[in-house]
Amino acid sequence: MFKSTSDRLRIGIMGCADIAWRRTLPAMAGNRAVRVTAIASRDERSAARFIERFGGVPLEGYDALLDRADVDAVYIPLPGLLHAEWVGKALDAGKHVLVEKPLTAGREDTERLVARARERRLVLLENYMFLYHSQHTAVHKALAEDAIGELRGFSSAFTIPPKPEGDIRYQRDVGGGAFLDFGGYPVRAAQFFLGSDLRVAGAVFRHDRERGVVMSGSVLLFTPKGVPARLTFGMEHSYRNTYSLSGSTGRLTLDRAFTPPETYQPVMRIERQDHAEQFVLPADHQFANVIDTFVGAVLGGQDISAQQEGSLRQAALIEEIRQKALLVEV
Repeated sequence: MFKSTSDRLRIGIMGCADIAWRRTLPAMAGNRAVRVTAIASRDERSAARFIERFGGVPLEGYDALLDRADVDAVYIPLPGLLHAEWVGKALDAGKHVLVEKPLTAGREDTERLVARARERRLVLLENYMFLYHSQHTAVHKALAEDAIGELRGFSSAFTIPPKPEGDIRYQRDVGGGAFLDFGGYPVRAAQFFLGSDLRVAGAVFRHDRERGVVMSGSVLLFTPKGVPARLTFGMEHSYRNTYSLSGSTGRLTLDRAFTPPETYQPVMRIERQDHAEQFVLPADHQFANVIDTFVGAVLGGQDISAQQEGSLRQAALIEEIRQKALLVEV
């Protein structure tokens, strides 16, 4: 297993995205085993702003980051359609990779890169950060304790208001639209609770004719036993990120399911025919937990094969949904 030549994991940052500034790099700064050694951007001035807060050397161009001997691993928060290229280059350069979701925009690329990482004994971890929050473990525990009876259905939504014109999500060849960016959250949550053998009944996507991207949509999945998952995503709505599980004797709901701040105490609501209960769950730092997992995999040999298998299943299901979706031009 790889060991850093220093006593810390030296990470290079590929791209100055907002998610890196607000969430991931502050989590790295709080981990004593991490040292940010370089930050690369298409414009060195953007990188300079980041190093004032997080340290490291500013670089212009992503290739310059991969050439550095003082970078053991890279964090890639680039737009989704750029992931396959730069994850591949990072692995070829012998770097471990933490990449924002989606790992790639397609099943074949995801399979290829996971296989390459395994072959070269490098860590490749996709950052579906919500999976690392303890609130979902609490939900699983409640289900196992028969809180709502036998599971009959799952529903989830992740929607946001329109973004400013020019946002990368509106760019067909860079951001790739709402399904690539937001749709994966409800899909991954459905797999988390209903299992990996979900089938696609259908989907309807609202497709912006002028921009050439999907703006919003709904998806219907089901298990082999007929338990449905009704999923909604989009960037032309009020803000919502939630899921609900319906059972034979009750219903369980969790709001702020995907993006809770680290100080937020989630509230799990369980409703039955004759009464309702609310359970205030502990605050948790899902981004810090992701960093802990990545560092543990690189420096300590922590097994992340289950996370990689999840990424592979996610990529296959996302591709099947896109193939079966009915596009409605708007």
